[in-house]
Amino acid sequence: MFDTVTKVAGQVGGSALATVGIRAVEEPRYIRRALSGAVEIRRYGPRIAAQTTVAGDKQKALNTGFRRLASYIFGANHRRAEIAMTAPVGQHSAGDEIAMTAPVAQTGDDEQGWTVRFFMPSSWSMTTLPTPDDDTVQLVAVPAETVAVLRFTGDRGPNAVAERTAELLDILHDNGIQATGEPMAWFYDPPWTLPFARRNEVVVAI
Repeated sequence: MFDTVTKVAGQVGGSALATVGIRAVEEPRYIRRALSGAVEIRRYGPRIAAQTTVAGDKQKALNTGFRRLASYIFGANHRRAEIAMTAPVGQHSAGDEIAMTAPVAQTGDDEQGWTVRFFMPSSWSMTTLPTPDDDTVQLVAVPAETVAVLRFTGDRGPNAVAERTAELLDILHDNGIQATGEPMAWFYDPPWTLPFARRNEVVVAI
């Protein structure tokens, strides 16, 4: 566990930079337009994600899911390939280092379980990514989608996420936009990032 945390600290641009919210990871590309205040509409193309589902408390599930996925990107795969969070895209070959992208996504509930996702870089495919050793970790194709996003900083605990989700859904309702999927929470920073510097988002497909 300590080794995994140490690697994460080093690969999110260094622990000092990560503390104040300076990120060095690829983000999936999207087209955006503003909707209202902190809410925007984004169109994402197809992506690939490594994901795992964990039952129980939301925060504990996020931590457990993060550790499982971190193990995968740090070598728990059939090629023992390390997937470096800060490796620049285009400066690696298949079987070498893979740059993980932000955000870390979470959706679900306590009863059915929480699904945690790491999005993979756009330069990799289902055939070139290494197979996870852990059967609870899966590589999935995420289709193109249009989503509404509300961005916020600070607390990202369950109550804060629930409040922001309700705010997002109210804004969509007021603008005559119908949500078509389950709300998700996206987190762009490691736990040690100072609250005021965190980038958090609640997201729902429309």
